[in-house]
Order: sequence, then structure tokens, then C-alpha cells
Amino acid sequence: MLKHIITGLLFTFSVGLSYAHELSGTVISEENNKPLQGVGVYNKTTGNYTYTNISGYFEIDDVSVNDIILFYQLGFENQEVVIDKSQLNGSVDILLPISKASLDQVFIVSKVNTLSTFLNVDLKTNPVKTSQEILRKIPGLVIGQHAGGGKAEQIFLRGFDIDHGTDIAIDVDGMPVNMVSHAHGQGYADMHFIIPETIENIDFGKGSYYADKGNFNTAGYVDINTKKTIDNNVISVEAGQFNTVRALSMLKLVETENSSGYLASELMLSDGVFDSPQNFNRINIMGRYNYNNYKDQELTLSMSHFQSKWDASGQIPVRAVESGQIGRFGAIDDTEGGNTSRTNLWLNHKKQLDEHSAIKTSAYVSKYDFELFSNFTFFLEDAVNGDQIRQYENRTIVGAKTAYEHSFHLQDHDAQLKYELGMGFRYDDVNDVQLSRTKNRQELLERLAYGNVDELNGFSFANLMYKKNKWTINPGLRLDYFNFDYENLLTETYDNASENKVLLSPKLNFIYAASSKLQWFAKTGLGYHSNDTRVVTANNGEDILPTAFGTDLGLITKPADRLVINAALWSLFLQQEFVYVGDAGIVEPSGKTKRFGVDFGLQYQLNDYLFFNTDVNYTYARSSEEASGQDYIPLAPDLTSSGSLIVKDLNNFSGGISYRMIGDRAANEDNSIVADGYFITDLNLNYTLKNWTFGIVVENLFDSEWNETQFATESRLVNESNAVEEIHFTPGSPFFLRGKISVKF
Repeated sequence: MLKHIITGLLFTFSVGLSYAHELSGTVISEENNKPLQGVGVYNKTTGNYTYTNISGYFEIDDVSVNDIILFYQLGFENQEVVIDKSQLNGSVDILLPISKASLDQVFIVSKVNTLSTFLNVDLKTNPVKTSQEILRKIPGLVIGQHAGGGKAEQIFLRGFDIDHGTDIAIDVDGMPVNMVSHAHGQGYADMHFIIPETIENIDFGKGSYYADKGNFNTAGYVDINTKKTIDNNVISVEAGQFNTVRALSMLKLVETENSSGYLASELMLSDGVFDSPQNFNRINIMGRYNYNNYKDQELTLSMSHFQSKWDASGQIPVRAVESGQIGRFGAIDDTEGGNTSRTNLWLNHKKQLDEHSAIKTSAYVSKYDFELFSNFTFFLEDAVNGDQIRQYENRTIVGAKTAYEHSFHLQDHDAQLKYELGMGFRYDDVNDVQLSRTKNRQELLERLAYGNVDELNGFSFANLMYKKNKWTINPGLRLDYFNFDYENLLTETYDNASENKVLLSPKLNFIYAASSKLQWFAKTGLGYHSNDTRVVTANNGEDILPTAFGTDLGLITKPADRLVINAALWSLFLQQEFVYVGDAGIVEPSGKTKRFGVDFGLQYQLNDYLFFNTDVNYTYARSSEEASGQDYIPLAPDLTSSGSLIVKDLNNFSGGISYRMIGDRAANEDNSIVADGYFITDLNLNYTLKNWTFGIVVENLFDSEWNETQFATESRLVNESNAVEEIHFTPGSPFFLRGKISVKF
């Protein structure tokens, strides 16, 4: 019945076309003779496209004699088939030879997130070298570290100071990174448990237009997918200035016809660039098992453990440096720092029910601990002991998601309809979440907030994908249920509060691929980020899930086989929301906001070994309820840009030079305090001799003086009688050289 109803509603798109045929078949890797999953199958004549499933099988509609069918996947040579009469409604087998990653292996189709594919060309030619670089791969996204290397980075995207993750949803293999109702801040996203060398590809989307993405998906989302298998064993050692050492290993454990397994580990040590050593250490270990029968089933089981410990110099006031009290890399309170750990077990399973139906399931459980000591105001509140605070929590996260997808043909195979129905849940059990006043990390002076958080998010979503020739129409709907529960442990009597909320979020995307060289898109939808449980219960359930409404209008064009240009005009409006300030243990209201922006990006492969990419992003961000001149959004970036020139496999040499910049921006509401912008250049160079690779990495090649993070903060130093509000900053790294040796076997 559902099929007939939908067919009737979409009939107008199909009237007047002649009878069309389908083509089916299997795509196989020439290297190992195994089916390839996710290969693009594109009709260059009509613009229609599809992808192969677990068994390498595909069906593509609306095929006629003399149509040119293209088969492509990053890392493989493209193959073309010109259709003759004997192949109509028949089957073909395609062999794809392995090839180096290249921009001419990627095509523009009427897909909602085509840009992700081009991003992964950059990822293949210029792999991520540190955990900090993961998010820097996303065009328009800027990060900053300001607490000794162990704290989650501060994130900027589309005119947001996202803090540590309030408005960007980040997943790894379907497991969420963002932490709800976190001791330090809502949406806290610590990505340091990811070993960079294990990353296979990154899927990203800007805006709130995706029904399968939920909490924190307002400015955008990032899905990181790690390698299911590895081709070689790898051991690597890196050492450099500031007593920095990094060691990596990736070792095969299992390798059979249908199964594989590997173990990856990472050790990182550094004293950092500061006058007071950071004593930073981090250890990561991840084990993975993958089973694929290359017919109808794939299972991946993963385990990982991460722990980190560090000391920090914190943000320092400009006046202390200008007066000579401390140097740029000095500290007012060098007893800041912290420690954290995360242990994960997660599973991904895909079952192909038939040629048109599949079920995808993911499940995870995480055990997480966090402790952070900070001092932002020095002696403002306590002239004797200082203003150091301790934030702490102990968390367990359990969640799962399953989605059923089915596709079928319409109107004699000249159009295709695909729907996806999904549901899932996430439950956070956060114990002893607290904010305390401390002295020298040792003495507890006062507890400001102390309690237990239980937060449940149940959700379902529906995605409809109607494809006809060069058009893709993608309506979607998401339903979220939240239950917030907070037990206040500071009161003498039992004090427990609970609230719940249901939210419906519609989405609608139109994609038009005018040709294999040009795509137009129009996207719109509602998104949200949940507020901290302590905010929800303190405000009796008001403004629990402030809504974001976004629109994007843009294009992606490929005027030459190795040149891609993208541009978009966008807007984003946020409702009233209440924000829990974890550093102060208070609730602060912020009004409605509006953001308008322009994104521009370019990727160009000059030849087989030379790649160039750049992006430029401008945003106008203001409060909607304040008077002109008093309506700046603190730290919202106006102008950002990044780019690189990469050499890949030129006479055994690889490497590149890259830049990133952010313009000056308002640090407070009236722009009377300004956060200085910066332009930083990095360099890496590698030489490969047989299975050995020797390399150098240089951060801040030109030794620029820059501030990595900045805040307008009111503080008082020990010798001051009055408080001062001004820029407090964490200095960016000076020239930083490291050497690296790795071997594959």
C-alpha cells in the first residue's frame, strides 16, 4: 500500500517518458578478486547513479542503448561501459584495478553530501598526522587548544564559537564523541582517543539538514570512519623539540579469506612550549575484528582504551605579559591541568536482506572519567587562596541505532525511490558530576555544584530519497524524546528533579546534477542542541531543546577532471536558550541569534603528484534581540581560511605546506575588546626508501607570534586592588620541529 501511495504522489515526475531499462551486475577488485562495496555506478547520459552493496551487486535504472555507465571508487581506476542492446535488462561484471587516489576518480552526482568525497581525496594524499588535525580537514572549521594538550579543543565553525562541541555532532564509526551535560560544558567532544593513522575516511555536512543526525547537529556534523583492515604492519617513532616523543604501531592479528583483525597503539609524551613543563602523556590502544562474507553480511567489532594526564599554564592576561611580570609562555597559576580516560566497546553490523533491502545496526558502551583543574580569574573571588576550580565526572554511555533501508523502481524503471527508517537510543549515567573550589589541586575549599545526571535520548527518523534522472529530492523527519534527571547531592534532604521533552525536526533537500560537472543544491531543515540537564531542571523544563533553522543554497562544479569548485550561501537562526556555564556553576540566558555566510572552496590536482586546495569562509553573526553595536556574538569568527599544496610520491618524496588563518573578531558584545587573528604555516616532508619512510614535521614554519585561543575575561592578579577585563590568551606554538621514522612490513 505504501508503495502505491508514494508512487501516486510522485507520478507527475514520471509522466511522458518512454519505457526504460535497468542494468545490474557485480563490481570486483582486480587485486584480490573480492567484491567491492560502495562503488559508484553513474550513468553519464542521464545523471542517474547508485552504489554497490556488500556483495558488490548493483542495479541502475533508466538505461538505454549507447548510455555510458561509469564505475568509480577512490583508490581505483575508473571503468566505463557503453551499453548495447544485449546488456539491457542484463548483467555485467566489472573489474576495478587499484590506482593512486586522484580527483578524476570522483564525480559529481545528485547526492546530498558530495563534498565529503572530495575531502577524502585530500585525506588520502595528505593523511592526518595528529589528533588536532582531524577536524582541521573540514573546510571552514578552526580549532584551538588551551589547556595543556589534554583538554578537548575549542571549535569554530560558521560563525559559532562552538566551545568544545555544542553545535557540531561528531561520531566515530557510529559512536558519539560529544558528551551531554558534561562537567566542563555541554557537547564536550574530546577526540584524542582516535589514533590518526587508523582513519579511513571522513563524512561531513554543514547545516542541520540530515534526518539521521540528532543532538548538536546545528552548524554541522562530522562522521569519522576508521579502517576495517590494514594493508601492512606499521611501526613509527617521532621525536622533536620540547621533549616530544610519539610512538605508533599497527599490527595485523588475523588475516583469512573472510576475517581480519589488527591492533593499533599510540604513545605521546611532551613537555610543551611553556615555561612550566606540561608533563603531558597520552596512551591509546585500539583492537578491531572484521568479518565479511562478501555476500550478505559484514560485522565489525572494536575495542579501545585512552588515557591522558597533563599540567597546564592556562590563559594569561595581556597586562601580565606587557608589564614583564611573566613571559608569553609563562603562567599565573601553573597548577592547572587534569586527567581523563575513555574505554569503548562498539559494534557495527550490516545485513543485506535482498538486492533492494538492508539493515544497518550499531551499538556501543563507553566508560569515561574526567578531572580538570582551571583558574580563569586568578584572585578575583578569593584574594587569599585564589580562584582555582575542579570539574569532575564519572560517566557510562550506552546506545544503539538500527536502520532499515529499501529501494524500489517507479514507472518502468525510469525513477527510483529509496526510504530509510531508523530508531535508537542513547543513555548517559553521569555520577559525581561536580564543580568545586580547590587550592593547588590538593585542598577542597568548597563544593559549588555536586550531583548525579541521568539523561536518555530515544529517537526515530525517516529519510525518503526520490531519484529521477538528474534530480534527487530528499525529505526527512526526525523525532526525539528526551528525559532529563538530576539528583542534587549538595542538599541535606533528597532532591531529585526530572523533565522530559519531545521534538519533531523536518528536513528537505533538493539536489540537481545538471551534468557530471555541475551540481546545484538547496537544503533546509530544523536542528537542535539539547541543554544541560542542570539547566533543564533548574528552569522547570523551559527551553529544553532550542531549535535551529538553517538554509543552504549553492553549487559544486568540476570544470575539469582535476578541478573542483564549491560555493554556498547559507543562513542559520537559533531560538532563545539557557546555557549552563560549567566554569561558574551558573545558568546564563542568551537570546535569539542570526548568522549569514558565504563558503567557497577549491581543489585542484595540477598533475599526478601535485595537489592544491583552499577554502575561504565569511560569516555575519549577531544577536537578534540587542541594539546595533551591542549585538556582537563573542568570539564568533567573521573570516576563516585554510589551504595546502601537497606533493604525493614524486621520486620517493611526499609532503606539503599548509596554512590556516582566522581574522580579528569581537571578544565581547560591543566589540570594545578584540581577539587578534592569525596566519600560521606548517610544513611536512617525507622520503620513502623501500619500506622505510623518513620525515620531518614543522609547525609554525615562520615562527609567527600568535594567540591560539583568546577570551575576554575579568580577573584580578595578586598585587591588584581592582579587577580588569581584557584579553586572556593561550599563546600558539612557536617554530616546532619533529623528526619521524616509520617502517612497513
